[in-house]
Amino acid sequence: MAITLYELSSESGLKKLDEYLLTRSYISGFQASKDDVTVYAALSKAPSEEFVNVSRWYKHIDALLRISGVSGEGSGVIVDGSSLVAEDAVATPPAADTKASAAEDDDDDDVDLFGEETEEEKQAAEARAAAVKASGKKKESGKSSVLLDVKPWDDETDMKKLEEAVRSVQQEGLFWGASKLVAVGYSIKKLQIMLTIVDDLVSVDTLIEDHLTVEPINEYVQSCDIVAFNKI
Repeated sequence: MAITLYELSSESGLKKLDEYLLTRSYISGFQASKDDVTVYAALSKAPSEEFVNVSRWYKHIDALLRISGVSGEGSGVIVDGSSLVAEDAVATPPAADTKASAAEDDDDDDVDLFGEETEEEKQAAEARAAAVKASGKKKESGKSSVLLDVKPWDDETDMKKLEEAVRSVQQEGLFWGASKLVAVGYSIKKLQIMLTIVDDLVSVDTLIEDHLTVEPINEYVQSCDIVAFNKI
């Protein structure tokens, strides 16, 4: 069942995530996956050391992305308030003044981590799971989320203008999302940026070859690489 995270830009959201990662190395499973990339991209900056577990996890994922990328599929994660959430994956906010039952406490994998599930939501989730099992495949929205590494020419490249140039590329079915600068050494930083595409309208390879690495954008951009590509 997909994990749902709320308001990661707020202190309360980070506190909940910190509690969740207390006994876990990754968002789901036992290896880094696309779920980790999704949550990593939803954070606008490195978390404060106050959130010990989130900070540990963030540094680990950041290192993996810089070295070799992440290939695990994950089990699915929804970040409420992020542009990465599929339009048909609407998360329910936490209910006020509710108490989790003992049965819910014993099963971390089957509950909404940051908002208690209602009985109706549980029944709906069970129905969706049964439908997926019966069909033998996961329903897809016709969209994909992509994480790009955009590398400058050198440490003198104006990274603000580089990002502006990248975001200036506009076309039907392309939606730019969260971004951050990541140090790669020798005072050089690269831009990591998320985008959501409508699969039938946008090809990421074509976007890179025909738009992001040609004039005038190649004045700032040396190369673009796909770090993660995830159907949503």
